[in-house]
Amino acid sequence: MPGSPTSSRTDLATLVAAFGTALHDAGLPVGPDRVARFALAVELLAPRTVDELHRCARATLTCSPEQFPILDRIFDAVFRGFVDEADFRGDLNAQGMTATRSGGTPTASDSTDRSQMPREVEVAIAGSGAERLAARDFATLSADELALLADLMRQLRIATPPRRSRRYRTAPEGTAVDLRAALRRARRTGGEPLRLPRRRRKEKPRRLVVLCDISGSMEPYARAMIQLLYCASSATRAEVFTFATRLTRLTRALARARPAVALERAGRAAPDWSGGTRIGAALKRFNDEYGRRGLARGAVVLIVSDGWETGDPAPVGAEMARLSRLANRIVWVNPRTQSPRYRPLVGGMAAAWPYCDAVVSAHSLAAVGPLLDALTGGTPHHAADQRVHRRPPDR
Repeated sequence: MPGSPTSSRTDLATLVAAFGTALHDAGLPVGPDRVARFALAVELLAPRTVDELHRCARATLTCSPEQFPILDRIFDAVFRGFVDEADFRGDLNAQGMTATRSGGTPTASDSTDRSQMPREVEVAIAGSGAERLAARDFATLSADELALLADLMRQLRIATPPRRSRRYRTAPEGTAVDLRAALRRARRTGGEPLRLPRRRRKEKPRRLVVLCDISGSMEPYARAMIQLLYCASSATRAEVFTFATRLTRLTRALARARPAVALERAGRAAPDWSGGTRIGAALKRFNDEYGRRGLARGAVVLIVSDGWETGDPAPVGAEMARLSRLANRIVWVNPRTQSPRYRPLVGGMAAAWPYCDAVVSAHSLAAVGPLLDALTGGTPHHAADQRVHRRPPDR
């Protein structure tokens, strides 16, 4: 209902978010914290003129006079000309300002009292801030912008193919007779088993093992993938390792924490964050210390790296061959493959490519669909990710 407190707060939040997005796109370092301060100031001060609103924006959205020209330009484009200065009266919340595209400015011949109508300010916006960020490359997102994608990531679901466990369950379509259940039922019929119950093995999701490259070229993608795993893998047990010049296990550091806290723990636990890249050495240590002990046996292994190997790429191929004999599937995320001209001709990526079941880019939230399909065993559906090498069935 126009003018109601709930509607007014929603409209104000929409307008402020759109204004903050426009400022950020223009080059000002405006994050969610400054936008929240601006919205709180508008609610508390209740500016009665556009100039008062302008001073409020300067006080909360800038940190130096050098930033005033950019803010003034965006402010004038958003507010001035669309709001009648003489008619800008009262509390903005009480008036219910909205960030919708107006069909035109009401004329003096309108019979309705304009002071009782909600304000309509034209803002060029093509969706919510998070939805617009979903299409941007992870490498271009700031830490605050990446945090805004957490809600969208929670709507996704990371799943792995099922595998048969050693335990059984009673099932009419089972392939074996459940002798224990048959004997229990026979007690009720004088020791004669009238019906033979059957059983089959239970199924549970395969373990997900993640090896994430945190070298300098992969840092923004590593942070995005770790946040995605935290938000979307609620039903999947994930073992997370990072590597650059050494291998670090982060499973415990990422447990039971919010995404921002989990990323901070990851940075503290991995001393080589943003260092060089030794893919072959990291894979060898993983195979020696964890793979042979069963962590990778029958698991889905997700490797996030651009394939830059600072050493000899030959060990990469040798260790990938070892890993392929243990794992059920190997999925490689390489943001560089988003380019249709990319070819794995040299380096670590060329050595690893023959042992990958799927290679996808997953360079943005909008591009993680092929990754989710590849983890479940499906075929990546994005045209840019059709260059997928699948291992021969006899391996």
